[in-house]
Amino acid sequence: MITMPTGHKLRNRDMTAAWRHLDFTLLALVAVTTVFGSIMVFSATRHSDSPYTFISKHIVYVIVGVAVMGVTAALDYQKLRDWSRLIYVGSVAALGAVLIPGVGSVHKNIRAWFDIGPFQIQPAEFAKIATIVTVASYLGSVVERLGLKELAVSLVLLGLPMGLILLQPDLGTTLVFVVVGVGLLVVGGVPARYLIVLLLLGVGGVVGILKSNTLDQYQKDRLTSFVTPENASEKAIYNTRQAQLAIASGALTGEGLFNGPQTKGGFVPEQQTDFIFTVPGEELGFMGAGLLIVLLGGIVYRIWRTAQLARDPVGRLMCVGVLCMVVFHVFENVGMNLGIMPVTGIPLPFVSYGGSSTITTFAAMGLVMNVHMRRFA
Repeated sequence: MITMPTGHKLRNRDMTAAWRHLDFTLLALVAVTTVFGSIMVFSATRHSDSPYTFISKHIVYVIVGVAVMGVTAALDYQKLRDWSRLIYVGSVAALGAVLIPGVGSVHKNIRAWFDIGPFQIQPAEFAKIATIVTVASYLGSVVERLGLKELAVSLVLLGLPMGLILLQPDLGTTLVFVVVGVGLLVVGGVPARYLIVLLLLGVGGVVGILKSNTLDQYQKDRLTSFVTPENASEKAIYNTRQAQLAIASGALTGEGLFNGPQTKGGFVPEQQTDFIFTVPGEELGFMGAGLLIVLLGGIVYRIWRTAQLARDPVGRLMCVGVLCMVVFHVFENVGMNLGIMPVTGIPLPFVSYGGSSTITTFAAMGLVMNVHMRRFA
């Protein structure tokens, strides 16, 4: 008979409990990047007429986002798979409702928001997660090899929200869906010959949109000015030029936190949202901006790692969808700040000011943590 020392109690530990497998590294990276981003938002807006308005709202968005991340991580993603149709229908209904005059509101010539008091809700952001969950659930549940039927259903699931978003019109957010869709189809196992045809059709579609009247001329100029800036109007390249000047002035170590001349003077338009990367570039220099890229790269790596560790195709595809979304957001946002990518209004994850985008990004992290926590279930 084995006796335990006096006062010592043998405790049963359920090592299969999901919370024991939480990705604390990803959680820490998200926390540090969010704090970094909050400081940048405050720096970009502290010289406005209401210096604490933006940062106060941003903190509220972060708190709500953290709560949503917790709920998304707590619910078994298999249940999310079962609810995916309802989630998808709800997101599509919201995208349709926002197009109704008097219901959806127009900002910057785009009808994409619901105004609720002092807050604005953009359903297209939430539709990203809903579409990822739905398409991943569908493709991951197919037992046999994917064929034309599965491809057609997936394209309908992707195309419906994309079409409604184009009607706003918002080509930038539509491109996010394109990248996410390609990632899900490739990893999901769609034959290469179908993907090549889709690629050609996609390129033709983008060219057609740019030549049509779907977008206003100024939107077309912003999207194409990075290719031939010498032929673009001053209005089309003004934002990019100011962003480049701010980043270039930061040099190696920057002008000092809260001391950036371009930032203090408010010369960079939309600096707290689309051009937030100019703040660390100017005030913290190459070192500070590089640190931010390293933090975001760490988040991307942890998402990729979770996709590899997922216990089933559904979980893997959910992570792949989030991975494609985050990578495109980072690449596009930083690229347009540097003048090497078109200006599309894509926010920088965990850094840019914005309610819907912030909450959506945290929800995406909750989905990844969900898959990581249940990889042994």
